[in-house]
Order: sequence, then structure tokens, then C-alpha cells
Amino acid sequence: MSHYRKHTLLAGLTAAAIGLAALPAAAADVGSVHFLIPGGAGGGWDGTARGTGEALVNGGLVGGASYENMSGGGGGVAIAHLIETAESQEGTLMVNSTPIVIRSLQGVFPQSFRDLTPIAATIADYGAFVVAKDSQFGTWDDVVAAYRADPNTIKVAGGSVRGGMDHLVPALAFQAAGGDPLKVAYISYDAGGDAMAGLLSGETQVLSTGLGEALGQLRAGQVRILAMTGDERIPEAPDVPTLKELGYDVSFANWRGFFGAPGLSDEKADAYAEALGEMYRTEAWEKVRARNGWTNLFKPRAEFVRFLEQQETEIGDMMRTLGVL
Repeated sequence: MSHYRKHTLLAGLTAAAIGLAALPAAAADVGSVHFLIPGGAGGGWDGTARGTGEALVNGGLVGGASYENMSGGGGGVAIAHLIETAESQEGTLMVNSTPIVIRSLQGVFPQSFRDLTPIAATIADYGAFVVAKDSQFGTWDDVVAAYRADPNTIKVAGGSVRGGMDHLVPALAFQAAGGDPLKVAYISYDAGGDAMAGLLSGETQVLSTGLGEALGQLRAGQVRILAMTGDERIPEAPDVPTLKELGYDVSFANWRGFFGAPGLSDEKADAYAEALGEMYRTEAWEKVRARNGWTNLFKPRAEFVRFLEQQETEIGDMMRTLGVL
């Protein structure tokens, strides 16, 4: 399909990067962890924080875990809260992902990852295109054909703001299919759970979300997943084809990871990174990872910062190409 324009946003997820060679020998004692989640229940941030807390507790790496959902401002409300209350947030880890880069570039909020203490990237999740189980669309090619005929007939739900990740991914996919990426009829919801509800209620025809988020609904028999954005299929979803194998040269991986408050000591930040690194060795983590279809991606501290800087450049270029920046 050489006539399709190539788009690759795997953002440095090489085999070496996904490998766990940098794991420490033992994790430091970090006590209990309070997870700050910048979106509502049922989304990718929520699942990542709760799954990570589950693995850290069940793996004996932390004394306990608590969770706080704080929606609003595309994640900006939680970021501002963490910064404003930094002195009392030593025990807090905020989950985030690619949108902290996207929304900072867009000016959705004035802060960036530089205003926080990056701890570590921990996982990668691929994008997925989901339809209700009784949808008229049997394959991704069916969706593409309908989009080419009339883009307005395909309303795409997502758990991020316009120009955010759940919007960028279908824009890239339709552009690779020869469609106009600026004509995506994107419907923004507060979080992945709300976007899934919009799909199941019939408000939208397609859901753009993380593959990990979609697997639970797939297992419950509520949806079908037509395609995903990895370079190859994953064992947890062996029947879901990649866009690449369908002839659309697009790949995308969304990292997820954790940030501490600004001013967090290096000692404490290192301890958090070590605990997260040790987590990969536990059976508790493998249970969580397999359940969600995540790919391990461990980039602690300085490596995480370099990765974020690289992604800022690559995503900024792509957003300008699509006219959303």
C-alpha cells in the first residue's frame, strides 16, 4: 500500500526500550502510595493506577494504596492540584500518559511534565477501534468505506478532548486510508467509561480507545474490536487485526506512567522508581498486565524525561501535519 502516507507514532518503543534490562535488584521501602487519577472511573488512567496499586500491594512492595479521581480540564485540574499542594503530596503518585504531552502543546493547561517530578513510564497500550456487538460494521474496511462516502455518518467517541489522543489516532487511520483527517466527526467524553457508554447507547458508531480498556467489554460480550494500532497482534487479543496488516500504514502506542509532586526529593523519587521496577518481577503484576493486554515499558527517572522530550517533538510535528496545533 505504498500510496498511503506512512504514520508511525510508536515514539521510541524499540525492543530495547520495552525490555526490562534496567530493573533494580531490590525495591526501596516507600510506605503507602496515594494514586491521583486525572480522569473519571473506567478510563485508562483509572485502570492503570488501580492495576499498579493492586500489583504493588499484592507483590508486597508497598504497605497500601489509595485512589482519588479528580476529573477536569483534560487532566489539568489534577496537575494543578498536585503542584499547588506539593508540600503535602510526598506520598502521591499521579498517573498520566501521552495526553500530558498533547494537551500541554495545545495549551489546554499551562503546565507540562517539566513542572512535575517524572518517576517512570511503566506500560504501553495500543489504540483500538471498537463497535457495539450489533453494529452494522463487520470490519474496519467497512468503516473506512462509509467514511470515504460521507465522513459525517461515522461519529467517533473518545475519552479525550478534541485534538487529543483518541481524536488523533482515528484521524491518522482515516488519513492513511485516503480520507480527510480534518473531517472526523469526533465526540469528546470525559473519560473512557463515558465514551464506552456513548458507543453502547448508539450516540456514536465507533469508539477510539486503548486496547486494554476495550478488552474488558470485549470479554463481557458487549463490543467487537475491529482493529488495533500495534505493529503486530498481541496474545491477549489474538483475533484483533492490526491496521498495518489490513493495509493501513499506521502504528501508535500510548505510554502510561507516574509523576510525583514538584520538589520531591531524589531519594523519594528513586525509591518510587525502584518499587515500580521491582513490580515487573512479581506474579501479581503479570496477572494485572495480561488481564489488560498491556506491554511492559520501563523508563525510570532521567530516561523517562528524555523519552518525554522526544515524544513532545514527534507528536508536535504530527499535530501540525493534521492541523490541530
